[in-house]
This record gives sequence, structure tokens and C-alpha cells, in this order.
Amino acid sequence: MSQCVKNNFVSAALCGSLTAMGKHLHILGVCGTAMAAIAALAKSQGWKVTGSDAGVYPPMSDYLQQLDVAIAPFDVANLQPEPDLCVIGNAMSRGNVEVETILDTGLPYCSGPEFVGDHILQGRHAIVVAGTHGKTTSSSLLAHVLETAALEPGFLIGGVPEDFGGGARLGEGAPFVLEGDEYDTAFFDKRSKFLHYHARTLILNNLEYDHADIFPNLEAIKTQFHHLIRTVPAAGTIIANADEEHVTDVLSRGCWTPTVSFARYGHDSAQWQWQVMADDGSAFRLYRDDEMVIEAEWQMIGVHNVANACAVAAAASSLGVELDVIAAALSSFAGIRRRMSLVGEACGIKVFDDFAHHPTAIAGMVSAAKASMKQLGGEGKLWVIIEPRSNTMRTRIHQERLPLCFDAANHVVFAKPSDRNLQPDEVLDAQAVCDQIGEHAHLIDSVASIVAAVAAGAKSNDHILVLSNGGFEAIHQRLLDAIEAV
Repeated sequence: MSQCVKNNFVSAALCGSLTAMGKHLHILGVCGTAMAAIAALAKSQGWKVTGSDAGVYPPMSDYLQQLDVAIAPFDVANLQPEPDLCVIGNAMSRGNVEVETILDTGLPYCSGPEFVGDHILQGRHAIVVAGTHGKTTSSSLLAHVLETAALEPGFLIGGVPEDFGGGARLGEGAPFVLEGDEYDTAFFDKRSKFLHYHARTLILNNLEYDHADIFPNLEAIKTQFHHLIRTVPAAGTIIANADEEHVTDVLSRGCWTPTVSFARYGHDSAQWQWQVMADDGSAFRLYRDDEMVIEAEWQMIGVHNVANACAVAAAASSLGVELDVIAAALSSFAGIRRRMSLVGEACGIKVFDDFAHHPTAIAGMVSAAKASMKQLGGEGKLWVIIEPRSNTMRTRIHQERLPLCFDAANHVVFAKPSDRNLQPDEVLDAQAVCDQIGEHAHLIDSVASIVAAVAAGAKSNDHILVLSNGGFEAIHQRLLDAIEAV
């Protein structure tokens, strides 16, 4: 990326900061991960930031306190004196006392993604990573590659990249990397969040049915992705997964932007291709136009992550990053918190945490975990504990797919799914899933009972993989403590 582009951005950033300097931004639902990240970006621009929320507790309250963001319970008094702008979080709805006051008095307001698009991304080269899976990993990896290339990127990521220690940074270079979520924007804006980010470089990793609480079917999600593609300029670039039929289908509906394709090695026409050199995905090769250009080993595992690396390499190359820099960055990538993270070890038993909450991601992570154990010569058993927690996973949407995800596991434990806001016949039948998996799979009602059963059965050299997109009642540390006690 040329120095003049970077200099033009610096001027634009300075103007943006001067415009924001001293203005008051008030964020409703500020303790949400995305809203807290937006608060950090706004503070970096010079906004005076305040926030309100119903649940104010660590660690998010501590993080916001470090940013010097005043937080209060929802109250009309928080809107006096009147803020220059209010950001209304995705979790807010009509009936909230501050929402009603903002609407009644005509205070200016917007959603979080709209604020990012209008106030953070002006003068930036927005690089959006979209898809059902791999968004957090790919966006974190791309930010690391651009940082290694001394391009000083900004980023807004829905996880914590270990290389940066936080999910948001304003940055001083032209590139700004965003995790492009297809979830809807706010109660007053039902478009997908990624439509607000004005992508100039777009990565389309994959596309499957998810978010059953807001999308009636896969076709509805494809419509949002089609709208996203329509916003990418002809001077931009789309990096698309040629192995994914639904990505190909969406592109066929209309694309006005040059496209670079990537796929597994052996694909007939993909410009970039990836090849796994170790069963657990810890070593791989990347090819460009049939020429092997990168051979790397890294601390990540999973064939799906090799595909993510290929997409990132293609995107970085399109932005002018040299191949040797990309290779060095892939090898040095430290990963993301809650993505196959080792929480601890007790009595020779390792406990890992992962965020997977969709059948494709679950199957990939379970397979990768077992392959990694074999790669290291381990003879232990793989335990998989899963909490069906997301709005989609708690339903029967994936009832038939889930039993197929655990072929590599020696023991499988399902936590009881919550029936919150669901009819009895809509809730995932976790017992039926376990019955289909086999005698080594069990449904256990409480976390305390899960901890007791697994701690009693696990032995030295075993690995315990916990899959949840929530806190899961601190099960990881409770397992370690119980294993020590046993």
C-alpha cells in the first residue's frame, strides 16, 4: 500500500478527531462486547463517552473504567445534559426508558455499526471478513499480517486476538479490518451489520444457515450477502471461497467487483489454493496460480483454519503485502482467545476452551483436536462437552446434523439446552442426539453433575474440549479443581 495513501488517511483521521473532539457520545447497552469496543474507538477519536446498561459487572465494567467511560443504570438523567449523539445497542428495544426518551425528544441516534461506518471508517480502506464461520480467526489473522507489514491497521473484531490483547484499535494506517457480522443491526434497522461498513476489500469465507431467531431460511441470509456484494466498489476486491456453493450462488446474482477465488488444492479454477501437510492443520502450503508460494507451520490447528489462512493471504497480497511477510506473519500468529485455548492442566489432563456453536464449526474443531492429539503421539481420550446455548443451537434446526459432528470424540457430554422463549417441541432433543451418537454420549442436566462425572472418568493424557459461546458457569476452572480433588 503506497505511502501517499497512508498520508491521505492520516490527514482524514486528524480531521475526524478534530470533529469529534469534546463532543459527547452516549452508548446504550455499553457493556456489550461490541458496544464497549465502539466506546474504545470513540475515545481514541476524542469523543467524551458515557454509557448505560442494566448489567454492569466485571470484566466489562473494569475495561470501561480503564477507558474512563462513566457507566450508569438506565435512567432519563443519563441524557442530561443532552449528548451530541446516542448509539443504541443491538440488545435495546422499545420500552427502555432511555430509548423512549430519545425518540420522544428527538435526540440524534444511530446504531453501533452505523456509527462505525460514518465516524470511524471515513478515509479508511475497510476490509470486511464475512461468512458463517471463521470471521474472528480470519479478521484477527489479517490484522496481524497487516501489522507485520508495518501498515498499522485499525480493527474491530468480535474476539480477542492474542497478538493485540483487545478486539478494537483505531490504528494509524489506511487499512481497517472488520469482522462482518450478518446479524441484524438494531431494533430500528433490520439490515445486516456488515452493510454499514462500506467494504473495499471483502472476504467471503462460507455461507450456511444460522441465526434462526432472525432469518427464516438460508435464502434470507443470501439476500443480505447479495446486498453486501452490491456495496463493494469496482475499484475494490472480493476474496471468495470457490469450494462453497452458496458463496458462488450469491456471486452469480450480480457482482461488479474483481474477484479472487481460493479453494482446496486441486480445484480447477481457483487462483489461490491451500494444501494441508499435517492432519491437524498445523502445517500447510499455499499456492497462487499453480505455484507454491508459502509453506508454513503455525500453532493453530484445524483444516478450516488453513482455509482461513489462504483467504487472508489472498487478501493481504491484493493489498500489496509481500509473500515473505505474509508467510512470517502466519507462522507467528498467536491465535484468539476462546479458540482452542488451553485453560489449564491438572493431573496430566488438559482442559481446552472453544467458541464453536454451529455443526460445521463443531465437527471441524473436534476432528482437529483429535488429530492434534495423534500428531503429538498422545494415547489419551478426547472428551467433548457441549453447551447448546445460542438461539439456533437450542432449537431443533440442527437436530439431524449434530450427531454427525463427534466421530473423533471418545466421550461426548451434552448440557441440557435452555427452553427460554421456546415451545417444548422446538427445543433441541439433546437426548436423541446422544442416542444417535452412541453409548459414549450422555445428556447431563447440571454443570455440577457434568463436572463430577467427567472429573471421575478422565485420566492422565486425556484432553477435555469444552464448546460454548457463553461462560458456561465457569465449567473450565471447576473441572480443573475437581480433577485435582479426585
